[in-house]
Amino acid sequence: MGYFNDEKKVDEYIEMAEGYDGRELMPILTRHVREGASVLELGMGPGKDYEILSEHYRVTGSDSSQVFLDRYRRIDPSADLVWLDAVAMEIDRRFDCIYSNKVLHHLSRSDLVDSLARQLRVLNDAGVLFHTLWYGESEEIMDGLRFVYYTEALFKSALGAEYEVVESGRYAEMEDGDSIYFVVKKKPA
Repeated sequence: MGYFNDEKKVDEYIEMAEGYDGRELMPILTRHVREGASVLELGMGPGKDYEILSEHYRVTGSDSSQVFLDRYRRIDPSADLVWLDAVAMEIDRRFDCIYSNKVLHHLSRSDLVDSLARQLRVLNDAGVLFHTLWYGESEEIMDGLRFVYYTEALFKSALGAEYEVVESGRYAEMEDGDSIYFVVKKKPA
């Protein structure tokens, strides 16, 4: 996603996202992921959710934008951060949970299928995915940035047979029912 490699676009995003974070999602996540577990955050952006997740978990923040990573390193030089493409998932570590908050909707539907398949390789046994997306069935490009919307059925069709959805639900980020979350478990081998 080269969009966020532009300092000006990153500044615009940070301004637009002011006041939004994943704090309201934490009660859902903590029902499924034990305190102190290892969590990989895909697409950490400015680091708001990274900080919230760090209150409960051992978090590795990742992004494919070096701009976001460099900015957060200036805030917290000790943060565990890695450059990571959410489709390729080229990382040699394993995690109890992979978390993303409104990140994977920037991938094409076929790239999401590839990403979810590759996420399986970096999840520990009985690992959990926790992903949020915009709710709907459409796809649009806004200012050069892709947004792909998902219903429960569309997201389930992107999952491989190795996963099972254990919880999902709609919630409001900007307006009632505009967002959907998924808690997905890796099936036992």
